[in-house]
Amino acid sequence: MASRIAAAVLSVVSSVTGFGAGQVAPPAVAGSGPSGTAPRPSSLFEFKATALDGSPVDLGSMAGKVVLVVNVASRCGYTAQYADLEKLWKEYRDRGLVIVGFPCNDFGGQEPGSEKEIGEFCRANFGVTFPMMSKVQTKPGKDQSPIYAFLGESTKTLPSWNFGKYLVGRDGAPIAFYGSGTKPMGDELRAAVERALAAKAPESKSATPAVPAGGAPVAPANGSAPKQ
Repeated sequence: MASRIAAAVLSVVSSVTGFGAGQVAPPAVAGSGPSGTAPRPSSLFEFKATALDGSPVDLGSMAGKVVLVVNVASRCGYTAQYADLEKLWKEYRDRGLVIVGFPCNDFGGQEPGSEKEIGEFCRANFGVTFPMMSKVQTKPGKDQSPIYAFLGESTKTLPSWNFGKYLVGRDGAPIAFYGSGTKPMGDELRAAVERALAAKAPESKSATPAVPAGGAPVAPANGSAPKQ
């Protein structure tokens, strides 16, 4: 009897606080399922996303490129990294690097603005021209971005703060994760980008349009920018 009462109390505590519920594993990524169903994606290029301006983005258009995926925020102590991400993009884009920013409000509520506000902030303060997507959730849960579920599962690491960086190879497979403190123009990341760019691109099974040199546009420069 006492054990049943204790179990009931623990159940109530768990439902209210989450304590005792255990760690929640990242949800299965799109395409996964029981045996006999479609396999889990093995490449970033199998996913689709939405740009800041609401237009659809097929990441398959980036196939054969090296991609740096970054969860960005407008009010973070690392927000100034936007400037160096733009420099890195301009230096290497003609050699096949694409930088993709995913705004995220998961950490400290530091990306509260709308897509329109985020777009203006990035353009006005840092002149961002690399592709920017709509806001996503990176943390595990029912609303986690399937892209981040895939990246987290592939590297066994999810961002613990803003400006975490995934380097993805020309084959769409994640190479490594770099934390917020890794500088975009620092020696470590630049060397990793150089190595990834030196790898031969796999032969494409089907012709897909390349990402324009200017990337997907950020949202139109209207609306008020979030303050830092």
